[in-house]
Amino acid sequence: MRIQEKCLPCTVNQALKVADMVGLKEKDDLLRKVFSYLSQVDYKESTTPELIGEIFSILKQETGNEDPYRETRMKYNKMFLQRIQEFEQEVEKGEDPFLTAIKYAIIGNIIDFNPIHSLSLSDIENFFDKIKSKELEIDDSRKLYQEINNAKRILYLGDNCGEICLDRILLKKIKEINPSCEVYFGTRGTAVVNDSIEEDAYFVGIDQYATIISNGDGSLGTVLHRTSKEFQQIYGQADIVIAKGQANYECLSNEKKNVYFLLMTKCGVIASDIGVPEMKMICMKSVQGKKSVYER
Repeated sequence: MRIQEKCLPCTVNQALKVADMVGLKEKDDLLRKVFSYLSQVDYKESTTPELIGEIFSILKQETGNEDPYRETRMKYNKMFLQRIQEFEQEVEKGEDPFLTAIKYAIIGNIIDFNPIHSLSLSDIENFFDKIKSKELEIDDSRKLYQEINNAKRILYLGDNCGEICLDRILLKKIKEINPSCEVYFGTRGTAVVNDSIEEDAYFVGIDQYATIISNGDGSLGTVLHRTSKEFQQIYGQADIVIAKGQANYECLSNEKKNVYFLLMTKCGVIASDIGVPEMKMICMKSVQGKKSVYER
């Protein structure tokens, strides 16, 4: 999914938000570098997650802070890790524990710090309180269940901090469905906004159910041509890719690969591209065609 013009104010706002957060008072040089970069972007080929990754890299250089969101990430990782047994019990109480685990993983996707669609903690709690009554707007969960049963290798692409605690619940369920399946959990290669990196995945115990692998890149999503050769090999060999969040959708929606997108439509651009209203839960199998270049 290529860059939409409505996404550009969001990328600049994110830069200003982080600059304020770390106490950068003089923003002239930062803005010059951000707009200089944006003036050279190939808007027909690039994605918004790639732009945000580059701008975040500029931010880190200007502020001298390599991980501005680390404290925030750890706060939300700890907060949701403390509740993981409660969530797991609720999953097992459901009529369909696999579907309930998917719902929890998707609702975790609202833990976001983008200035356009960030929600308060009370908003997040409200979604958890109403999880049993909420339905998926697009529900390909039965197809996913069937494919997990037969898969030899699955690559699960994580997204935000805190959210990965809910991913852990779904990963546990995947291993219960198919204990012999080789499961990988992909993180960002370096700190970018509040997205999860290897440190977060190990902290919340993802390694109990999956092999953790960095994608080697600092983009917001999974920009395949920028990822490491090791990551590309695992991606290419995966029977199923489970991609969490809007950024992964933006990066992989045009990939001819067996991808299941799990996300909350938090902005109009993504909702419109998928063809659903905003703030809807999506479990959607990608449209497949010829093989991805990474499978050849």
